[in-house]
Amino acid sequence: MKGIILAGGLATRLRPLTWVTNKHLLPIYNKPMIYYPLEAMAKAGIKEVLITSSPDHAGDFANLLTTGEEFSLRLYYAVQKNPKGGIADAISLAEEFAKDEKTLVMLGDNIFNFDLRKSALEFENQGNGAMVFGIKMPTDSQQYGVIEMDNKGKVLSIEEKPENPKSDIAQTGIYMYDSQVFTFIKSLSPSGRGELEVTDLNNFYLKQGLLQCRLIDWWIDAGTSYDELLRANTMVAEKVKGGQL
Repeated sequence: MKGIILAGGLATRLRPLTWVTNKHLLPIYNKPMIYYPLEAMAKAGIKEVLITSSPDHAGDFANLLTTGEEFSLRLYYAVQKNPKGGIADAISLAEEFAKDEKTLVMLGDNIFNFDLRKSALEFENQGNGAMVFGIKMPTDSQQYGVIEMDNKGKVLSIEEKPENPKSDIAQTGIYMYDSQVFTFIKSLSPSGRGELEVTDLNNFYLKQGLLQCRLIDWWIDAGTSYDELLRANTMVAEKVKGGQL
């Protein structure tokens, strides 16, 4: 499998912090935010990772991370010319890099301590399909995409920020896709926000009955607000000191 880390966007909700740098380079406790998904990729057994970023900060990632030796990874970089293009648009930049292999995709501001290696091996050995990762979030799930699944992990529905959620499982920014993903992206139309939405992409697999979900037990979306950035720093510090991250 190849790895893709999405680290673009404008991060307008974190200005003025992001006037001078990309949000994925902001510190989370004792290291830049981008280190966490890179470490998760290496832990999952991925060897080659493409980092997508916006034109104004792409060089900053290359200067910091260089070839990826520090993480035992081989890193590549791609520029998303339209930072408002959406998650699926950013994934599309990896088509040549993936070369018909399956991919593990992570949003660069997601921090978690779940070991993806077992799921990655399972996904590599199966046929066509996609896998998403969710977390039980009884009070706040409707702020994210909400996943409804059966007791075998098959996804029954995904709804983006529903008023009346069908479950308490929030979709995280961790995805695994087969090589069909790039064909599906080409079929997408921009949403009302003008973006190619990842939920629309996942629904292609859902309609085929090929979308699975696995649950993780700890996760934080560090880049959505000042409060979440602060909470991420506090929670990560606790996890690191407790030997859990």
